Formats: sequence, structure tokens, C-alpha cells
Amino acid sequence: MNQIIIREVSLEDLDQLSSIENQCFPEAEAASRETLEERLRVFTDCFLGAEADGRLVGFINGCSTDSRVIFDELYHNTGLHKPEGETLTVFGLDVVPEYQKRGIAAELLWQYIERAKAAGKKRVVLTCKDHLVHYYEKFGFINNGISGSTHGGAVWYDMTLNF
Repeated sequence: MNQIIIREVSLEDLDQLSSIENQCFPEAEAASRETLEERLRVFTDCFLGAEADGRLVGFINGCSTDSRVIFDELYHNTGLHKPEGETLTVFGLDVVPEYQKRGIAAELLWQYIERAKAAGKKRVVLTCKDHLVHYYEKFGFINNGISGSTHGGAVWYDMTLNF
């Protein structure tokens, strides 16, 4: 496998980002192309992409907020993004199936965490399904129990990494 490059993304990457999102999440949970486009327009700085073999193979995205948890409206209302917010959220950590289990998601997450620290954030928060709680705990996230989020009709767990 060629080297993985973690880089910023832009609107030019929208088609690839949308394709990746649809490969990684069930339809009820995946962000639509339009939602991804709106997020890119409002908070491009809250995205990182992973490039391999000349194409994007993964990405991480979220927004800044003052909330200590992700609530469902954050996924759909970019007006809730607060650039100076003390919390950086993770809406999705996506790696296409053929590139999974190679450390790409971990590298995206580590770099995202480092960006949050450098920006003076106090924490990173995310929601995940029960089978991923242990994965995120390896990065120092604390499981705060079942989330109030019912995004996509799933049961989510609130995870927090405080700095």
C-alpha cells in the first residue's frame, strides 16, 4: 500500500466524500451529499481527509460547539456551529472498506484530536455504537452511557475526550 496522506479537504472533494460516507454508513445515518456540501461551506476546517493511491479513502468531520454532547440537530443545522466553541465534535470517521484495518481511521482521529488541542478546545466528543466503545476508549475517550441522540434510529453512546 502506498503512503497515506492526511490532508485538508475542500468542495472539490465533495463527490469522493459523499461516496465514502455512503459506503461507511447505512442510509438512515449517512450524511447526504447536500449536508456534506453545506458542512464544507460552513466549517471546512473541521474536516480532514485520508488520501491513498491518488484518491480519498477516508475522512473525519464534525463541528465546533459549546455543547458537551452531540444532539441530533447538530447534524443538520450548520447554524449551530460556533467556531470559538470549546468542544470539537466528530460526526463521522469514515474509511472505505478496502482500506480499513490499516490504521487510517486512527491516524485521522489522532490528527483531529491534535488540531482540537492546537485550537484551544477543551474536549472532543462523539457518539458511537456499542461495538465501537472499546475502540474509542483506546484513544482516551470516556464512555458517558447511552446518548440522547437517536440519529438514524440507532442507539448511540456519548464519548468524551477531555484535555
